[in-house]
Amino acid sequence: MRIYTRTGDKGKTSIIGGRVDKDDTRVEAYGTVDEVNCFVGQAIQELDPEIFADVLADLETIQHELFDCGGDLANVSDKREMKLQKESIDYLEKKIDEYIEEAPELERFILPGGTKPAASIHIARTVTRRAERLVVKLVKADSKSPEVALQYLNRLSDYFFALARVVNNRLNVKDVEYVRSAKVFRGGKRSDEK
Repeated sequence: MRIYTRTGDKGKTSIIGGRVDKDDTRVEAYGTVDEVNCFVGQAIQELDPEIFADVLADLETIQHELFDCGGDLANVSDKREMKLQKESIDYLEKKIDEYIEEAPELERFILPGGTKPAASIHIARTVTRRAERLVVKLVKADSKSPEVALQYLNRLSDYFFALARVVNNRLNVKDVEYVRSAKVFRGGKRSDEK
């Protein structure tokens, strides 16, 4: 089986329901979601299955959801059905709340890192934020863009932040506080949140 088709040699690519330039915002968005998925795969390889069995199960589900998200973003067909559903967002919110309770209380901004798997998860978090920004641009320009994907990515980046802290905590490594940070959190929430 050949994996190259030569159909993209002029800078165009196929999406579900059409063809677009390879630098189209839609392609940038689902390509960035694919990057997130790769960093999740890297984090999975770095996590000890005995300590993180629950996390590994969730991350595998998230990899499937990211594939769904990318497919939804690549779909402009009039007969499209979105694969990513609000239930995935609800589950992420539940896990975020659990992780905030599990990790030590946070008062200041922290530096990404601590342990190798937490660092990979922080990379996934920042790439997720980039994907989210691209989907915002897409939603503004195209009413066919799935808003569930936007909400999912927003929540997923929060999930990765909370998860990175839990990973460090379970491995008995403290988060490194940003030394010039004022106290910006109280009870795990930003001090300007109600």
